[in-house]
Amino acid sequence: MTTQLRAAVLGSPIAHSLSPVLHRAGYTALGMAERRYDRFEVDEAGLPEFIERIDPAEWAGLSLTMPLKRAVIPLLDEVSPAALAVDAVNTVVFGPDGRRSGDNTDVPGLVNALRERGVERVDSAAVLGAGATASSALAALAEVCTGEVAVHVRSAERAEQMRQLGDRLGLRVRTAAWEDGAGALAHPLTISTTPAGATDPFAEALPAEPGVLFDVLYHPWPTRLAAACAERGGTVLGGLDLLVHQAVLQFEAFTGVKPGPLAAMRAAGEAALAAG
Repeated sequence: MTTQLRAAVLGSPIAHSLSPVLHRAGYTALGMAERRYDRFEVDEAGLPEFIERIDPAEWAGLSLTMPLKRAVIPLLDEVSPAALAVDAVNTVVFGPDGRRSGDNTDVPGLVNALRERGVERVDSAAVLGAGATASSALAALAEVCTGEVAVHVRSAERAEQMRQLGDRLGLRVRTAAWEDGAGALAHPLTISTTPAGATDPFAEALPAEPGVLFDVLYHPWPTRLAAACAERGGTVLGGLDLLVHQAVLQFEAFTGVKPGPLAAMRAAGEAALAAG
C-alpha cells in the first residue's frame, strides 16, 4: 500500500483555486479517505525551498498554477515533451526515490474536453490571446486542427512568439490583429484565453452562425462573449471543462487510479461555483 498520500496546489494568489474541491471530491467518490489535498500560497521566490522540504515518501505530487509553471522547470529531474513544448509544467509527480517528474495536463485536458463535446477534428481554428494558456491551446490544436490557426494578439512580440511555437509544434499559425477578434468565431473552433472582460467588445459583433467557443474562464461565467455565442446557437465550453479534465489527469497521476472520477469532480466544481 502506498504511503504517498499527500498532494496540494501551489500558486500566488491561490485562495480562489477550485483544485482542492475537485481532488477531494475524487477521493470521496472512490473511498480514499486517507488521502489529503491542500493548497499553499507559494510564489516563485519560495518555490525552491517548498519543494526541497517535501518528503517523497509522503507526497504523491503537486498541482501548479501561476506564476510557478515555468519557474518549477529547473527544479525537476525530468520534464515531459508536452510540457517542454509549451514551456509550462502544471503537474509534478514524486517517485518513491525522490525523483521529480514534470508534466502538463492542460494540453490533453483541452483535447479531452473538446472530444467530450464531439469536437474531434477541425479544418481551421482561432486563438484569442497569447499567454501561457494560449501556448497550451496551440499545443492542443496541433492534435485537433488540420489547417491554419489564426492567433489574435495585441503585440508584435507576442505574435512572433506564437509563430515560433507553431513552428515547433508543426502547426500553421497566422497572427491577426486583436481588434479583429470577433471574426475569430467564424472558424469552426475558437479558444479564448484572455482575462475577464477582454473579449466583451466582441460579443456585439459575432458572426450570425458562430462556431464552437472554448472560453477558458470559469469566473465570472458566462462571459459576455460566451453568452452571446450561446444565444446564436454556438457550442460553448467553459473554464470548468478545462479545469475538471486537467484535474482528472492529475488525479490519475497522483493516485495511479484510471479512469479518474470525472463526473464526481465535475459535480463538485459546479456546486462550488454555484455557491459562489
